[in-house]
Amino acid sequence: MAVTITMGIQKGGSGKSTTTGILAHLLSKDFKVLAIDMDSQGNLTELLTQIPSNEFVGRSILEAMQKNTTSNFIFEVNDNLDILPANNFLATFPRWIYTGQTYLGESQPYKGNPSLILDKLLDEVRDHYDFIVVDTAPSLSEQTTNALCASEYVVVMYECSNWCYSAIPNFMDSVDAANQIGNRNTSVLGILRTMNDVRRSDAKAFNELIAEDYPELVFNTIITRKAQTGRLSVHGFEDNKELSQALIQYQEFYKELIERVKNR
Repeated sequence: MAVTITMGIQKGGSGKSTTTGILAHLLSKDFKVLAIDMDSQGNLTELLTQIPSNEFVGRSILEAMQKNTTSNFIFEVNDNLDILPANNFLATFPRWIYTGQTYLGESQPYKGNPSLILDKLLDEVRDHYDFIVVDTAPSLSEQTTNALCASEYVVVMYECSNWCYSAIPNFMDSVDAANQIGNRNTSVLGILRTMNDVRRSDAKAFNELIAEDYPELVFNTIITRKAQTGRLSVHGFEDNKELSQALIQYQEFYKELIERVKNR
C-alpha cells in the first residue's frame, strides 16, 4: 500500500510545487509514484507534464473527487510516474462541497465528511503505487485539509523568513487537526528548510531558529536558491542539460526522507 506524503505550509513562495515535483521525479527512479496537484494554480501539473494546466479541464483531480473515481483522470507522465492534474477550476471545490454546484452548473450534492473526500478517492489506487505525493495550496483550505487527512506524513516547507517562521505553528495545528479528523495517523515527517539565500544573514538566523525550536524534525539538508532549479518550470525533467545541477541539493533530502519513512 502506498505511503502518502503531503508537502505544505500556509504561506506562498516556499517552494512547495517545485519540491513536490522533484520528489516525485526522484521517487519514480526507484518506485511507482502518483503525484496529486491540490493547488488550483496547477504549477505541479505543468512542471511534471509540460502541458498548460487548463488543457486538463474536465479530466482533473476535481472531477475525480466529484465522481469518486480516478478512472480516466490519471495522466501518465512516464512508466513509473502518474499525476492527478489540477487547473483553475479546483478553486470551485469548496462551492461544490457546500452547495452541490459544479463549475459546469450541474447539481451534484455531496454527502459525507468534507475533509475525507480525497482520502476515500485514494482507496481506489493505494495498492497500485509505492508512494503518493501531494502538492497543496498556500493557504488552509478544503483542498489542503483533504490532502492532510489523506496522508500518513507531512513535509513542512520552511522558507527561511520571518513570515514563514510565524506560519509554522498554525500549520502544525492543521496537521494535528488532520490526525484527529482523518484515519491516517497523520504526522510531520520533517521540516525542509528551503529557498535559502546564503547572502542574507537573517536567512541564516531563521534557519538556526527553526532548528532550535524543532531539533528532531528539521532535515539536515538546507535547499539554497539555484537558477537551474528555478528553470525547471521552463525545461522540465526531460532533455534538460541543467537537470543534474538542478537536482543535486535534493538528492540528500531524498535520502533523508526515505530513511525517515523506513524508520517510522
